[in-house]
Amino acid sequence: MGWNKKHSGTGSRAWPVLAAGLVTCLPISSPTLAADDVDTAGERLFSQCTTCHEIGEGARHKIGPHLDGIIGRLAGSMDGFRYSMAMREAGENGLVWDRDTLDTYLEKPSDFITGNRMSFRGMSDQRDRATLIEWMSTMSLNVPGSLVEEGDAKASGPARGFADIVLAMEGDADYGAYLAGECVTCHQASGHADGIPSIVGLPRAYFITALFEYKTNIRTNEVMKLRVANLENEEIAALAAYFSGLEPQ
Repeated sequence: MGWNKKHSGTGSRAWPVLAAGLVTCLPISSPTLAADDVDTAGERLFSQCTTCHEIGEGARHKIGPHLDGIIGRLAGSMDGFRYSMAMREAGENGLVWDRDTLDTYLEKPSDFITGNRMSFRGMSDQRDRATLIEWMSTMSLNVPGSLVEEGDAKASGPARGFADIVLAMEGDADYGAYLAGECVTCHQASGHADGIPSIVGLPRAYFITALFEYKTNIRTNEVMKLRVANLENEEIAALAAYFSGLEPQ
């Protein structure tokens, strides 16, 4: 059975229709593309996803969940990641990620699952989607690394050293809530994205490391660099404790 639109009373979320007979099956790799070309093109296309997702050996959750084992996975089901309410409900209603559902989702994520917090606006080219999905289906067979735990964030150099200091601290979530007002002028408190990545429910280690990457010029967003320049370690720890403990809506 396909994943069908959920009908309910006024005010409920209406799900997009995905019935087995209504979705055209796509050729996952064009017959004109050699395997090497799919690998090269797929990796290039996935570069659009790397801000939020990892895939392949050692993959970990970031702003979005890691994508290892994505083919055949029930939506919203990965342990250790805080999904939006919309994505959790999609899984509860039977959405499974296969080639067809991924193709429809990648074309325009905000239409396929209304209210999900992925900020990616979509990939309109059918052949690009097919190439990316084929590449992901191969890469996702790798065994991921352990989920990001305390002290396990990926970083190097000054960011790694400074982040370790804050990761060893116990952040005050109440203090973080007090400090969060400036953050939610751009990042939505609900966890929705709408063009700006969500930080609600972000793994604590990833959150802390990301802020130090802005402070040490590894990340180059000028607005964020200004925002974090004067944050003390206690403030970073508090913000990480607060945002990592929130449930996306």
